[in-house]
Amino acid sequence: MEEQIFFLNMFPDYEPPEELYAALSQAAIAAADIDPETRSVHVALHSERYIPQRLLEQVRKDICGLYGLQKLELTATHPESELQKIEPEELMWLFVSRNSMARGSLAGAKWEWNEQNLTVKLAANGKETLLEHIPSVEKVLRERFAAPVHITVEAGNALEGKALFAATESMRESEIQKLPAVSAAQPKELRWGDRGIQRPPAASSAQPKKEDKPAAPSESFYGKPFKGTPVPMKELSLDMGTVIVEGKVFAVDHKELKKRNAYVVKFDMTDNTNSVRISRFMEAGEAKPILENVQVGSVLRVQGKLGEDRYEGEMVLKPYAMQPGSMPKRQDTAPGEKRVELHLHTTMSNMDALTDTAAAVKQAAAWGHKAIAITDHGVAQSFPDAMKAASKAKVAGTDQNIKILYGCEGYYVNDVDDRIVVHGEQDITFDQEFVAFDLETTGLSSRSDRIIEIGAVVLKNGEEVDRFQTFVDPERPLERKIVELTGITDEMLVGAPKIEEVLPKFLDFIGDRVLVAHNSDFDTGFIRAECQRLGYDYHYTATDTLILSQNLLPQLNKFKLNIVSNALSLPDFNHHRAADDAMTCGLIMAKLMVKLEEEHDIHNLQAINPAMTHLRSGGRITDRQARHIIIFAKNQIGLRNLYHLISDSNLQYFRRVPRMPKSDILKLREGLIIGSACEAGELFQAILDRKSDDELKRIASFYDFLEIQPLANNRFMLANEKYEAKTDEDLREYNRKIVRLGEELGKPVVATGDVHFLNPEDEIFRHILLATKGFDDADKDMPLYFRTTDDMLREFSYLGGEKAYEVVITNPNRIADMCESLRPVPHNLFAPKIENSVEDLKNLVYTKFHRLYGDNPPELMVKRVETELHDIINCHYDVIYMSAQKLVQNSLEHGYLVGSRGSVGSSIVAYMSGITEVNSFPPHYRCPNPECKYTTFDVPKGYGCGADLPDAVCPKCGTKFEKDGFNIPFETFLGFGGDKVPDIDLNFSGEYQSKAHAYCIEMFGKSHVFRAGTIGTVAEKTAFGYVKKYLSERGKTASRAEEARLAAGCVGVRRTTGQHPGGLVVIPQENEIWDFCPVQHPADDPQADQITTHFEYHSMEENLLKLDMLGHDDPTMIRMMEDMTGIDAKTIPLDDKDTMSIFISSRVLGYEDDKILGPTGAVAIPEFNTRFTRGMLMDTMPTRFDTLLRLSGFSHGTDVWLGNAKDLITSKTATVDQAIGCRDDIMLYLISCGMPEKRSFKIMEAVRKGRGLPEGAEEEMKAAGVPEWYIGSCKKIKYLFPKAHAVAYVMMAFRIAWFKVHHPLAFYSAYFYRRSQKGGFDAVLMTHGKDAVVANIDAIENNENATDKDEDLLTTLEVAYEYYIRGFEFLPISIYDSHATKFIIKDGKLLPPFVAISGLGENAAWDLMRGREGKTFLSVEEVAAACPKVSKTHIQMLREAGAFGDLPDTSQVSFF
Repeated sequence: MEEQIFFLNMFPDYEPPEELYAALSQAAIAAADIDPETRSVHVALHSERYIPQRLLEQVRKDICGLYGLQKLELTATHPESELQKIEPEELMWLFVSRNSMARGSLAGAKWEWNEQNLTVKLAANGKETLLEHIPSVEKVLRERFAAPVHITVEAGNALEGKALFAATESMRESEIQKLPAVSAAQPKELRWGDRGIQRPPAASSAQPKKEDKPAAPSESFYGKPFKGTPVPMKELSLDMGTVIVEGKVFAVDHKELKKRNAYVVKFDMTDNTNSVRISRFMEAGEAKPILENVQVGSVLRVQGKLGEDRYEGEMVLKPYAMQPGSMPKRQDTAPGEKRVELHLHTTMSNMDALTDTAAAVKQAAAWGHKAIAITDHGVAQSFPDAMKAASKAKVAGTDQNIKILYGCEGYYVNDVDDRIVVHGEQDITFDQEFVAFDLETTGLSSRSDRIIEIGAVVLKNGEEVDRFQTFVDPERPLERKIVELTGITDEMLVGAPKIEEVLPKFLDFIGDRVLVAHNSDFDTGFIRAECQRLGYDYHYTATDTLILSQNLLPQLNKFKLNIVSNALSLPDFNHHRAADDAMTCGLIMAKLMVKLEEEHDIHNLQAINPAMTHLRSGGRITDRQARHIIIFAKNQIGLRNLYHLISDSNLQYFRRVPRMPKSDILKLREGLIIGSACEAGELFQAILDRKSDDELKRIASFYDFLEIQPLANNRFMLANEKYEAKTDEDLREYNRKIVRLGEELGKPVVATGDVHFLNPEDEIFRHILLATKGFDDADKDMPLYFRTTDDMLREFSYLGGEKAYEVVITNPNRIADMCESLRPVPHNLFAPKIENSVEDLKNLVYTKFHRLYGDNPPELMVKRVETELHDIINCHYDVIYMSAQKLVQNSLEHGYLVGSRGSVGSSIVAYMSGITEVNSFPPHYRCPNPECKYTTFDVPKGYGCGADLPDAVCPKCGTKFEKDGFNIPFETFLGFGGDKVPDIDLNFSGEYQSKAHAYCIEMFGKSHVFRAGTIGTVAEKTAFGYVKKYLSERGKTASRAEEARLAAGCVGVRRTTGQHPGGLVVIPQENEIWDFCPVQHPADDPQADQITTHFEYHSMEENLLKLDMLGHDDPTMIRMMEDMTGIDAKTIPLDDKDTMSIFISSRVLGYEDDKILGPTGAVAIPEFNTRFTRGMLMDTMPTRFDTLLRLSGFSHGTDVWLGNAKDLITSKTATVDQAIGCRDDIMLYLISCGMPEKRSFKIMEAVRKGRGLPEGAEEEMKAAGVPEWYIGSCKKIKYLFPKAHAVAYVMMAFRIAWFKVHHPLAFYSAYFYRRSQKGGFDAVLMTHGKDAVVANIDAIENNENATDKDEDLLTTLEVAYEYYIRGFEFLPISIYDSHATKFIIKDGKLLPPFVAISGLGENAAWDLMRGREGKTFLSVEEVAAACPKVSKTHIQMLREAGAFGDLPDTSQVSFF
């Protein structure tokens, strides 16, 4: 047999358009004729898929161009089954090519096929012009499709002559109107792949789709054009030399070498078989096209040479040329209605799934799926992301957004009727006979094991009436464990009858009586299996004393037969022998019948089950086996109930996993849709346990829909002895049984994928995750990827085409239609109520406004206040403001300043109401004279904030002006018209933070205040650890690029939950938390006191009041310094020259240009303490407060200073004042250039979030005269700090710096106190003089293995060094004088506290203070006796620190 040659193998460099990829990839060469001299080729090919002639012509042109052919003839044949797919235009051309006049006759014609018969129905007449050409057209079709085609023509009417011409002309005009408009000028021929031009989408193809490419294959954006077949990355080796690779870029790490005007271009690519690092040194000009074209997500084809990187010591590819590439992309090509995935896990399924929520939603919409479900394990934490993704995802071919089905796969505990007492419908009163029986078997499986003994007793009123007992020959030897358990041996079974003889006798013995057994599912399961095997009907009603005992005797912990017997004071018996067990079981039943009658008024069998549900409900939820269950929210009520269930599962029933009791589900079932879930669900497990059909129906009746899954999802059973399934056919039968149950009960059965990752190639990431959890089968194939409609129809084809369509498409869509479109987080703001909040806010604002600026303030101020108040009140933000105001006021009343964070300082209403100290008006002078209060904005030019204004006096009254105003636009905070929900973040003293939280609860109520929840996911560093461990345990190695790819695939998976350090979420008084989100304990800790929001708090910050109240050092330090000096920090002038000087020189501190600390005196000053920020001070030499603000913005931003503002300033391209430091700078500058306010705001918002410039913004900015360097700076920025935040921070920092200059001992006392609170002060290292401090600094700086703690100590050591060189000293720690925690100023020196001794905690320190009260110690021994919490180790630490002075160790007197 000749080897088949495929068309694309003949032309390997040709890449067909999408609509032809599937057909040409399997098209085979039937014949070929090549003439090298004339460069002519004729190819006859055969394709199982129809290829339109118009596309074949396109292929011909493309290949001619690609290979430089003078002529190429392409003909194609197809099977008969493709005949009716031929396009009408092609049929028309077959006639027109023979007679051009035929075009008019065929205009508007209809082409109708009936098998091989084609009827051409003309819209008018002209039949005669076609008839003569029918034979030749039939011949062409017969040759192309190997089919005996017969063509007939039917005239539409009898029009002739002018009438016929008029009719056809009308139809021609109609057709022209339908054609798309064409541009008047086309300067060049556009090709698919040219920038901005995309190939048309494929109509239908089962083959993987190629990704859209920005350029044609031969167009290289770097290097020369090249051709060739890419080498799979898994096959790459150093000895290959020059190769071509093709794949997706997943990491970019270019390094700029500024001094050499060059780059090290470096990025990682993967083709999903492996990964490779592309790396090469290049001059800047050569690197430019790569820097511009290579981004994460780019698909490239790269030609280069493999070599070893001498620095990294591994193989890299040195690129010669690069061009856009393509990778297979899956499509859902099923015609008509598509499936809906009803079982999908995202990265929020704890350490189990890797599906990116947004990517799954986007892919489903692109495939034409009208909905997609989110069903994470026990959580709903992907809901906000899913909602956001759906708002951007239109279902392919429609204008409709995809619908999200909000649900979860709960951990379900059936505490109601997981096991019922009575199985069957027969009823008896308790004074009638019943048969108690017991079996001994060869094992636990009724399918594969056999009965070895039957014992049965007929009882009536507790008395034995009859007995049945026999051994049964199992026809196999007994296992040792069975002999040990039952006492039955092989010898005892010799000669015993076989089951074929025993069973009919036993059935006769039972007669029409009810059966009773202990764990009746086991015993009746064997009898039922034998009846089925031997052809007997099984119709018996059975009662289970095990379940009845559990319900009636809840005081017991275990319910084995002997334990229950003892509890009921029954006689001893020979346990694990059938007859004795049967008798005991019968006596238990008799006793329990009496209990039912006396305590529950139950007198007949069928009354037991209904009465048991309430007895069984709620008990031992966390001890029971949790099954899986799918729960969807059908409507808003259902969503609320789902949140309630998730909350209770976390708060009340958490044990390893959050459990949902059936009793709770029944109470909250309204608005929910319940599904049976996967193989871990209750129904599937009952099938595996071979429950009776009646029992399966009873279980299935609880669910609204039943679920089946692909065989691959359950193949893990085939190799596991625990399961009976041995073949795929067994797995199919499980699914068929569920389908039959659905048919019998009228329940929809749906086929789901149990998706855990998006694409097949992502499976490796889940193997790594499972390996971290210690699963032995972590590497077993489990293709839980998102499947297409075609995939699922093929998978379930064994059900028959109609049934497969029903379970794959019809029923999932039906479930989707049952669910309303919901918002998991409500729209708009839901703030709690504070009585008279509007009036109180206005009163606060106008009282302070008029107190500062008089009764006739400048119009600019009045408009600003009125505008802000209007937006705040109109948007109902008044409660947010008043909540923050009350918290700040409460802190101030307790003596602690509060610093504002974020952009709240942009609001003048926040300033006037006392929330922030930041005055956001433009710089101005204000007269403090209460009789004058003159205010003017007439200030010298060039000043960015009021603090820098030169001193001046009021022209009205001569009083010295107050200087204020930081020029911050309100829109930074609330947008235009209040379209941004305000986020008020406050920095409380760390010592007051807990009191602030308590006050918040006092204001709104405990049940309405929750800690803001956070979600901890796998970080990149952690993921690398997982990957390295995974590879190491398997004896594998991987390149760094491949390790990076594997790690990246694991990043973002949920590991745990937590709580924001200062965030509280407050809900309205009329609501419950379930109206907004579920709640839980942080870190899944059932013992935790805190209750947090289930959703990550950022997802709700526009819907609920969030109060961000962090604990901070600055307010604590200021409070301490105020207490020590009696100075009110709020009165410290922000233009104090001595204080300002320390940011460029330390002269005022008594030293200059120190070799360790450098030129500035900014050590220990917040915002400017690090070596990085001190370097910024030297680069800018700030002399104004406004410059400090800009430096704060530079340091807190991302890609704002390094590689951006610093270069602009040092190169003198821009000044410090011109460079972008804070987000507000952009908006104000663009407005000053004449750009519209709202456009300026949008540009600022895009830049500050790292999104670059919005579309069209660059051209608009250039038109407004914005310089190129400014535009370039905007493009580089990844995050920008708000100016209001910088002002609040720098105001605090400046006050602290003022104390450092003017009250140094108070400053150092407060600073060292805060450091000691965090373990950052060590008396041994820092209190023994300057030389010791310098030695310790050198030791840390020269230690290559210095720890984070060492680096932390280094910060304090630098301050201790400064303390010494300013001429101050420490007193030795004293057992009598030292405080537990505070540094005391004494005799111009600092006395360290006990906690300054590293390792001696606060408990021991306070114990020392209490123990010394009123005492004079005679020895160290007495100190130890007086302080029981002070250990021997602590005593030794105190001794080494000199705390005991000359105290002897012991009080005993020695005479020798």
